[in-house]
Amino acid sequence: MSETLKAIQTPIAEELVHFDKYFKSAMKSDVALLDRITRYLLKRKGKQLRPMLVLFSADICGGITPSTYRGAALVELLHTATLIHDDVVDDADERRGIFSINALWKNKIAVLVGDFLLSRGMLMALEHDDYQLLKIVSRAVKLMSEGELLQMDKARKLNIDEAVYLDIIRQKTASLFVSCCETGATSATDDPQKIQWMRTFGEKLGIAFQIKDDLFDYGQEDVGKPRAIDIKEKKLTLPLIHILNKASWAERRKLINIVKNHNTDRKKVQYLIDYVYAHGGIDYSTQVMYAYLREAEEVLNNFEDSPSKTALLELMQYAVKRKK
Repeated sequence: MSETLKAIQTPIAEELVHFDKYFKSAMKSDVALLDRITRYLLKRKGKQLRPMLVLFSADICGGITPSTYRGAALVELLHTATLIHDDVVDDADERRGIFSINALWKNKIAVLVGDFLLSRGMLMALEHDDYQLLKIVSRAVKLMSEGELLQMDKARKLNIDEAVYLDIIRQKTASLFVSCCETGATSATDDPQKIQWMRTFGEKLGIAFQIKDDLFDYGQEDVGKPRAIDIKEKKLTLPLIHILNKASWAERRKLINIVKNHNTDRKKVQYLIDYVYAHGGIDYSTQVMYAYLREAEEVLNNFEDSPSKTALLELMQYAVKRKK
């Protein structure tokens, strides 16, 4: 974890320690193989962005409660399960430089582990009568699945425009950010206005976060995944969509042909990347990303100043300036 993230976590450092213990307990199983795999998952702990969002959202809406920790664990169980299933779908051997579950234990076991985590989260919520939290997270699962399928359908037809792209990432990525912020707020307050503010904040931040991820595909730095992987998978993201809308008929046809038929040809893919840079695709996408970030900041201005509010503002900047 970067020093920047550690500094941002300061207002909830003790609460994150408590969350880690709670989450570790939620992952335990009497099945030896499953327990070994969940311990492996715990060792490869990532940025903890989602638990942070839950805890910060609760704190600015009234204070962290026992249901906040359950909500954070529920979201993290969901997120971990979806990553495991994604690695199976993508046939990925690594995630951020670490072996995936399917690489070490094969696809069948990986799918079952993902299923276990999803069911564990649902049971945990039901055991504590956290029906509203379960509803929030279940809605995110539905949207994430629909967003992924919509993107796969559009990748086959290559007929995506900016509105459809934003709809896809709103469902695929931002829905989980929404569930984090709404879960935290719901665990701390009954005020519908505050809960709606946090929903809106999560959506704006999630969209900006995904645009940043899509920009990595055109970058020069090692971000833990192969460069141009979106192009290889025929995913049209904002930098390329913007350029296709501006290009002449002939140039558009050439670029689409590269994505459709030559997405593993290094020279042709490099031509496409250079074209996107030269014609403003990166600059435009960066502007859109910061526009969503400004909208997220405007939402936070509805809340009183506090260490957690300041940390959320810093987390927003981290989301768009991170290196991976």
